Amino acid sequence: MGSPGSRAVGPPPDPGLLSLYDRALPEVYGYLLARCGQRALAEDLTAETFLAAVRAGDVPISVGWLIGTARHKLVDHWRRVEREDRGLRLLDGGRPDTEDPWDAELDALRARQVLDRLGPAHRAALVLRYLDDLTVAQVAEALGRTLHATEALLVRARAAFRRAYEATEQHSGGPR
Repeated sequence: MGSPGSRAVGPPPDPGLLSLYDRALPEVYGYLLARCGQRALAEDLTAETFLAAVRAGDVPISVGWLIGTARHKLVDHWRRVEREDRGLRLLDGGRPDTEDPWDAELDALRARQVLDRLGPAHRAALVLRYLDDLTVAQVAEALGRTLHATEALLVRARAAFRRAYEATEQHSGGPR
């Protein structure tokens, strides 16, 4: 029995997990920050990732497992935001995206800024497909969509990205 005022804190943390935490924290946080561009969000998702590791029980935890879990946490975040946005668009009478194939050399900084301004579903699809280099089938699985729905989402996401990117060219006085 503890002293008066003490509280039960449970068993001590696994030293192996603590050691992995020290090694993996910069990689997990860096992975998330590079994909979402928001420090507070990356910090929150990193904490959720490591909390999932603590709760995983007897599952062997590695840096790869943590990065995969971080990817799922980010996708889950984008899904939540997309559901909220979808509800707002329905109230606002949202308009459909148009299709237009487009290839060009992109300024990486401007592309990152444009990507950050896209809706969460578009951003998630483009990040998973082009930054994480997943196949369309893997993107579909990560987003919980059918293959055909994901293909359509990617077409709309590329079109939205192109429109937003071209709009930044017009505002900056660059060539069109």
